[in-house]
Amino acid sequence: MKHNFIIVRDAAIYLVALAVITVVVLYFYPPLAPIPGIMFFFVAFFFRNPKRKIPTEAGILVSPADGTVMDLIEIYEDRFLKSKAVKVSIFLSIFNVHLNRCPMAGIIKYRSYRPGKMIPAFKSHASDINEKNYVGLESNGLRVLVTQITGFIARRIVCWVNVGDQVSRGQIFGLIKFGSCTEIIVPPEVEVLVQKGEKVVGGETIIGRLKNEHKVDTQHLYSG
Repeated sequence: MKHNFIIVRDAAIYLVALAVITVVVLYFYPPLAPIPGIMFFFVAFFFRNPKRKIPTEAGILVSPADGTVMDLIEIYEDRFLKSKAVKVSIFLSIFNVHLNRCPMAGIIKYRSYRPGKMIPAFKSHASDINEKNYVGLESNGLRVLVTQITGFIARRIVCWVNVGDQVSRGQIFGLIKFGSCTEIIVPPEVEVLVQKGEKVVGGETIIGRLKNEHKVDTQHLYSG
């Protein structure tokens, strides 16, 4: 699915509803009209799709989301990587762009949805119990897992890719509505370049780099 509009299409239903409400309220009770009007502009702002300049350097991974790095944790990832890994958690406030992007080019090899609760995404245990969607990418044997996690306000995860799809670095693959967390889980051959508290930009911030002995081109597609 192409995303060439400055506002994501998923916003249409909300914008139309708020526009109608604004007109109706303006007609019957003008003093309250600014309320749905402000909500209209906030929704348009939330679903914005700014253009991004995707880095072209070989062997790098870009951030899958805008936001702030909450944590970096060493784990054993048993769903897709099946190896030791580093999990980078990115918190998205309601003011961040909420589109998710592919950290590298490759093929979607894994996708799984897990229902769950909706506690605030910045809580340390949100990853364990909140609603979650897993997207695994592979290129030349390199596997990376990205997870979309709902938050207290977020109520829906949107994912536009399926197993077998070919994707490019920085390509938009999904959306989390109204506040959330995105994780990227990388194997030991990837050197993580961000730190806790750092602000990142989806598709632009270089979040990791393949170590010299594992160099492959993550910008262009490989079948893996």
